[in-house]
Parts: sequence; structure tokens; C-alpha cells
Amino acid sequence: MYEAVHAHPDGESTVARQALTAAEYGFDGIVVRNHGDEPADYDPEAIAEEYGVDVVDGVEVRADARSQASGLVGNHRSKRTVVAVHGGTRDINRFAVEQPAVDVLAHPMRGDGDFNHVLAKAAAENGVRVEFSLRSILRESGGSRVRALQDLRKLRELVVDADAPYVVSADPRGHLEFRAPRELAALGERIGFDAEQITAGLEEWGSLAERNRRLTDDAFVEPGVRIEELDDS
Repeated sequence: MYEAVHAHPDGESTVARQALTAAEYGFDGIVVRNHGDEPADYDPEAIAEEYGVDVVDGVEVRADARSQASGLVGNHRSKRTVVAVHGGTRDINRFAVEQPAVDVLAHPMRGDGDFNHVLAKAAAENGVRVEFSLRSILRESGGSRVRALQDLRKLRELVVDADAPYVVSADPRGHLEFRAPRELAALGERIGFDAEQITAGLEEWGSLAERNRRLTDDAFVEPGVRIEELDDS
């Protein structure tokens, strides 16, 4: 299982501190999803070796318009293992689910929270993971928390009906905002998921990273075709 984090300077803790916490909480890895204008300075391999968890170099593209988002996704696609789009508006949500180059539509219910069955179907067709960010439930209270629960219940119904792929995250900005997988599973029940579905959403980050690393491997030619070195002996 993986957690997708914002690290310093986009968050409050360094990548290394979050990797340590991820290991303590039983995660297999973290995806560093800093916004493109707030990149983190870190060595994924060194941190992974020190703390025993996978560290995936990702990015969360933040844009105000489709044209800007398209350019940013193109710039980051060849450089980052996981490319997410900062969602929450009708225009950007639609852009993200229509682009196979996008891996994840992050927190689509944030802000205006405009997401419907048409977008869910597009996400399924293009293989774009829809994120269930539990941050709002964890951080809000009162009426704001109630609305966040309602939004995520609606999102679950749309994603399940369309059979769209999805990921789950507490979206921590610092190591103190981490929650153990069992806590996230219990929280997921509040929006209609069972524990296995939440676990699957946490594992999907790792599956996505593994797939993208394979696709960028020099030995990869096309799906099902790889160049293998022959043994001369």
C-alpha cells in the first residue's frame, strides 16, 4: 500500500521524514505529488534505501485552464513516474479524465466539485484514476465535514457505476497527518467502501508506479513486447 504526499516546500515535512513515517505505519511506499511550481529536492533511491519504502517521483499539475494544463502535463510526462492533475473545477476535471497521459485526477470534489457520470465514463475509457482524497473528512468539522462526506459518497457511486479506476489517499502535507491503513479503511466505510476497496485504492498507487516504470524502461517496445539481452555463454 502507498500514500501520496505533499512534501516540503509544498508541505510541512521533508520526503525523508514522510518516508520514515510511512514505514512506521506499514506502507510499502510513498508517491511524492508536489505541485509543479513547488518541487521537492530529494533523492528517491537514497531515501528508499535508508527507510525501506519505495519513493515514487510524481507531480500534481496545477493549472487554471485546459491549455495550460495540457502544456504542463506534456512537460512532466517524460520526467515523472506519476502525473496527477489538481482537480476541483469543471474544466480541469474534464480535461484530466479525457487525457490518457494523465495518471490521476486528484481530489475532483474539491472547490466546485463538479463531477458526473460523463466524466466517470471518460475516466474509465482513458484509464485515468479518480482520487478519493480523505483529507477533507480528516481535517474538516461540522457542516464542512458533512458536505465532504456527501461529496465522496456521490463520487463513489459515479466511479463504481462507470467501473472507473481509482486511488485512495489521506493526502498528507506532513508526517503528522499520516493515518494507518486500517484507520483509512474505517473512514472509507463512512462513504460506502469496504476495507478491501480502500486497500485496493491504496495499492493502486504502487501498481501505477510499477506500470509506468515498466513503460519507460529502455527494454519496453510496446505492450507485451520487450527487448531481452541474450546470454552469450
